Amino acid sequence: MGDPKEDPMARMMADCRRWPSETNCSLVIIGEEDDVVQAAAEHAASVHGHENNEELRAQLRDFLEPADQYTSERQAEGALPG
Repeated sequence: MGDPKEDPMARMMADCRRWPSETNCSLVIIGEEDDVVQAAAEHAASVHGHENNEELRAQLRDFLEPADQYTSERQAEGALPG
């Protein structure tokens, strides 16, 4: 099977648990790539104080993982997919 990021309908995941935060955030967002990027950017801005702009959305898009890699266990902070 091909790279999920190449399939526009592939379900992707943004896992806030991978990043250190004062709130020990546990949010995981799963859906189609554009929806996940939009929701993750809004979350990053409203909860974590980031500026919701093109740069943030591009960074988030780079950090997305295939949804089938979801685990209920908290991954090591910053341990991004290889």
